[in-house]
Amino acid sequence: MHNRRRSSFFSNGIPIVAGTAVALLLLWAFWPIISFTFPSPRHTINFKAKGHSYKIFPDINHTIVTGVLNFNLTHDPPEPTFYDDPELTYTINKPIKNWDEKRQEWLSLHPKFISGLEERVMLVTGSQSKACQNPIGDHLLLRFFKNKVDYCRIHGYDIFYNNVLFHPEMFTYWAKIPTVRAAMLAHPEAEWIWWVDSDAVFTDMDFKLPLKRYKNHNFVVHGWPEMIYKKKSWTGLNAGVFLIRNSQWALDFMDVWSGMGPQTPNYEKWGKILKETCKDKFFPESDDQTGLVYLLLKEKEKWGNKIYVEDEYYFEGYWEEIVGKLEKINEKYNTIEKKVRSLRRRHAEKMREGYYALWESYLGGVGYGIEGWRRPFMTHFTGCQPCSGTHNESYSVQKCWDAMKKVLNFADNQVLRTYGFVHPSLGDSSSVVPLPFDYPS
Repeated sequence: MHNRRRSSFFSNGIPIVAGTAVALLLLWAFWPIISFTFPSPRHTINFKAKGHSYKIFPDINHTIVTGVLNFNLTHDPPEPTFYDDPELTYTINKPIKNWDEKRQEWLSLHPKFISGLEERVMLVTGSQSKACQNPIGDHLLLRFFKNKVDYCRIHGYDIFYNNVLFHPEMFTYWAKIPTVRAAMLAHPEAEWIWWVDSDAVFTDMDFKLPLKRYKNHNFVVHGWPEMIYKKKSWTGLNAGVFLIRNSQWALDFMDVWSGMGPQTPNYEKWGKILKETCKDKFFPESDDQTGLVYLLLKEKEKWGNKIYVEDEYYFEGYWEEIVGKLEKINEKYNTIEKKVRSLRRRHAEKMREGYYALWESYLGGVGYGIEGWRRPFMTHFTGCQPCSGTHNESYSVQKCWDAMKKVLNFADNQVLRTYGFVHPSLGDSSSVVPLPFDYPS
């Protein structure tokens, strides 16, 4: 699903297949599974152990994640806010007006949350309410969820997992929109709401969203502008992972976007319109992804200028082009660590971001995506369906499960290492071994 483009800030992916194959792949994906900153030390810290000398964080500014320790979570001022308005509804069928002002008023009454606001992210994900048809589906969803919890804990993000429909008629891929909308109201302290499909895995546990590059935008999605604007392809982006700013713009945008959904009387009409707009779309059903492409094509002046189509790193990457590279990526990282003792030093998990800043000085020239060997930020199992057990016909179900196991263990090793253990093989989920001191010297 990746389009080959020239490298810029990061390297990006390439197309996997063309035409119908890509469309089939994405069709399978549509079924439901539905800081505070402190200055760094001004001196070099030396540490010696068993003959090894380490120098850590030499004059690097880094972020220390403190979670909510500096927030007052027990005092909610008595002054009325939007929460006291009986007309306010969390359901998507009634528009909300003046949200920016209402949110700002709430923040003024809770000033502790204003510091660091622009960097505050709330991750939202979910799956179906019933048990999975696939015998191992619930176990896989648990591991996918654990992966997201690990990532959020490391970076100080809140997370909400939803497994019910907030609108009974907005099923499958449409269910995410009312969930994201409700999350905005429940978390006015969050600047960004980050929807991540349940079948997406964080595979670089240290990489953080480059939020500064999105400062003039309200919506971020992984895609390829040429495929959207020139080819008018419904596969020109992937709506399974997106970042949306907590704002009136976002609420208005979701009202328009969801207006193509199954809860509206124009659902069938929109299916025909979307199929006519995107000629490679082979089924007439209205879906959220093609709807997003439509808004970029037809209403770019109104919405598109605030939408950032990210194609310079794996905002979400297609699993088939990633899985085969994981062993090589591990080898590359180990090679660097063998040369740099300070990268091998044991540390508390809360200090992880400081070490990632140190890593960046050695990875700065390494590309992301198909042209580089950095860890892919996120791996998306489009077409595998861990819960239903169905899969795209172009590969076997065993290939899906084996790939999920390897990717999840690849990510888990990055977490377990801080706790002193590691999976000895990416194909072995149940076994771990203790890491020797100064690994991998």
